[in-house]
Amino acid sequence: MSKIALFPGTFDPFTLGHLDIVNRGLNMFDEVVIAIGVNTGKKHMFSLEQREQWIKEIFENEPRVRVASYEGLTAKYAEQTGAQFILRGLRTNQDFTYEKQIAYVNEDMSPTINSVFLMSHQTNATVSSTIVRDLIQFGGDYEKYLPTSICKAIKR
Repeated sequence: MSKIALFPGTFDPFTLGHLDIVNRGLNMFDEVVIAIGVNTGKKHMFSLEQREQWIKEIFENEPRVRVASYEGLTAKYAEQTGAQFILRGLRTNQDFTYEKQIAYVNEDMSPTINSVFLMSHQTNATVSSTIVRDLIQFGGDYEKYLPTSICKAIKR
């Protein structure tokens, strides 16, 4: 049986921190499904289609990465995709506290799905999509936080 991990998030935009977690996840799992959560109550800087396209381009030469979007509960979507694991990156103690609560709820809903937490590499510990969006919006230096292909697309 293949070990499949679901890596959920809004990825608005997909950062080098996200890229690091996926690449390290590929050392642990046979496949990583990058699942872009659709949250209609949240305002996004980039469209779902744009985010999905960017991530697919980044991993176009990696057959063990799938990119999809979903609505609803993450644990239920993990079951639908055949994933046995939910992969999450942690930067801070606050991330751990928040993710631990979600992991317990996911475990209640789907006892066969295990949450796996990876500490972010220290160079990415300060990177968040929220901060990057602010840098983009207000003319800050965002390029050191994003994959080159996404930077080029934003500049266009």
